[in-house]
Amino acid sequence: MKAAAGGGGKESPAASLLRFVLLLLLPLTVLYIFYTLHAILSSTPACPPDDLVTAKGMMVTALPVSHLTSNNSLESSMPSPPPSPPPPPAAPAATTLQHVVFGIAASARLWEKRKEYIKIWWRPGGGMRGFVWMDRGVRPSSVPEGLPPIKVSSDTSGFPYTHRRGHRSAIRISRIVSETFRLGLPDVRWFVMGDDDTVFLPDNLLAVLGRLDHRQPYYIGSPSESHLQNIYFSYGMAFGGGGFAISQPLAARLERMQDACIRRYPSLYGSDDRIQACMAELGVPLTRHPGFHQYDVYGDLLGLLAAHPVAPLVSLHHLDVVRPLFPNARSRPAAVRRLFEGPVMLDSAGVMQQSICYDEAKRWTVSVAWGFVVMVARGVISPREIETPARTFLNWYRRADYKSHAFNTRPLARNPCEQPALYYLAAVRRAVARGGETTVTRYQRWRRRNEVRPACRWKIPDPDALLDSVLVVKKPDPALWERSPRRNCCRVLSSPGVGDDGNKTMTIDVGVCEDWEVNQL
Repeated sequence: MKAAAGGGGKESPAASLLRFVLLLLLPLTVLYIFYTLHAILSSTPACPPDDLVTAKGMMVTALPVSHLTSNNSLESSMPSPPPSPPPPPAAPAATTLQHVVFGIAASARLWEKRKEYIKIWWRPGGGMRGFVWMDRGVRPSSVPEGLPPIKVSSDTSGFPYTHRRGHRSAIRISRIVSETFRLGLPDVRWFVMGDDDTVFLPDNLLAVLGRLDHRQPYYIGSPSESHLQNIYFSYGMAFGGGGFAISQPLAARLERMQDACIRRYPSLYGSDDRIQACMAELGVPLTRHPGFHQYDVYGDLLGLLAAHPVAPLVSLHHLDVVRPLFPNARSRPAAVRRLFEGPVMLDSAGVMQQSICYDEAKRWTVSVAWGFVVMVARGVISPREIETPARTFLNWYRRADYKSHAFNTRPLARNPCEQPALYYLAAVRRAVARGGETTVTRYQRWRRRNEVRPACRWKIPDPDALLDSVLVVKKPDPALWERSPRRNCCRVLSSPGVGDDGNKTMTIDVGVCEDWEVNQL
């Protein structure tokens, strides 16, 4: 019995293990309960949430002040909104003539003759600014009122010039932009350079410059019409006679470095290649625009102007070298004045712009260069051919042939049946029609002296026999170059019939093409 009682007082191993587990779990359970209660109490707000805070479109519950000051505050838990972008810079006001300064290269020897061209296009009362830069002074009486002031270029005898065939006046002319910049005129956006025999169309020039950011460096102009000239000088050079424009920031950079730049190129020929050499050092390429015309050609500009590119006519040059624009004008300046006092005044944007249409009844092809000439030819000639300049002119290098032009050309018609009848501008007037203001231009038949048109066996009637004049009705379109480039369309409204001796006038309407219009017969 004692043995049994002593054996019953000894604890079994299983009971000892169970007690050990219970003793181990008890403090862990207490810690777990305490931690859970602490977590619940710390996440409960002291006051009921009454306010909501909105951040970037998200609704967030407002927290107590004591919590906002903790490390887990709202500011630290959510990213701060990025700063609002700065407002875009205000667009600059439209470019006007008051923002442009002209530098006109002239010589005292040719002043009496060349000033007649400046009189035509310069607008003394239109806010234009500019100067005529001379090699020496001229008599004040030789400067009519209304022309830009005369400036005498500074001495350039200290600059080297080694070209054997050139003239060192090229150095003086190349520095005109810099010398004009140094005058410190206010509110200048563009510096425009040209010769004394360069004729600018100011409104068309503004249409070109107004589409560019004058706050950026720009060098705008056009190469020569002669491929050989471009090879000898550069296709990347704006020929100075046709004029070029330099933005104000670029003119400022040019002025700082030009004198040193000129000294590095003593062997160059002219002024414009010196300008281009400095532009190359500044890293600014030529921005080409087909409206600047150097006209390195001889002969008649008819073929070039009757098929003018679809771009505003900005300048004309070498007018003393080529034939007068209008063959029946008294003089070359008188021909240019006819252009300015009529078409340029009424609708500068549309001057020389070509439109092509067909007289279906007579199977005539009609090409209108508005404000200049109308050509009427027998047969159906494709627009692709009509828009290509006819070779009424010769290359600047007289021994060169048509392959020496820097653009496509087409030969003159040898077959008398294909030769067009020419109608040059004779009169211009403004009229008020049902749709608003419009222009009416009349073009009169022109024949060369002692011209005899050979007989033609074609059954197509001869426009020379049926037409004495052409009337063109066109609405002014000053916003023409604010749209994408496209030729205007023309429509033949009426034309005389065979045997109609009373009315020998064709009437044509020119205007913006409709969506459905195609230049085809």
